[in-house]
Amino acid sequence: MKKIQDTDKKPILRKVSLLQPKSVTTAIVPLRPQEEKIISERERLIAQVERINQMAEELEVAIFELKAIANTLNTQKSYPVLNQEPDKNICQYFTVSVPLVKRKPDDSFILTTRRVDLFRAEREAILLAQQLRQQTKKRLGSQPHRKNKSDAEVDTKRLFKKVLVNKS
Repeated sequence: MKKIQDTDKKPILRKVSLLQPKSVTTAIVPLRPQEEKIISERERLIAQVERINQMAEELEVAIFELKAIANTLNTQKSYPVLNQEPDKNICQYFTVSVPLVKRKPDDSFILTTRRVDLFRAEREAILLAQQLRQQTKKRLGSQPHRKNKSDAEVDTKRLFKKVLVNKS
């Protein structure tokens, strides 16, 4: 029987130059300390939280775009492709929410949802229109009533003269 030589114990020879062979040994990579692993897992968690919240924002924008497209189709009043009545809305809306991850003061997280208010812009526009109407009524109510156009023209000319004098 022939004895087989164990080659694992010999250094590996690799030619670096033509003149001198150099031995190469492989080293074992040291294990990471446990703290570094925890920190990297914490960083992954925070990155995932940010990703979820970013996707929620994108989803909310997409929902508002859907509503805008539906409103455009509703105002066109013609639905040849959809075979719908002109008075009927193309889209119905119910309560909508998107996922949200909140951070608590103790640095823990809560996975919850946030309500998307689809009609906030319309309510704000109505409120602004009401405020502007009230301001206009107040201004018109505080001005003296003009009996004829010539009195208004005289007052306008006096106003312009005052403005020109003040600027020069």
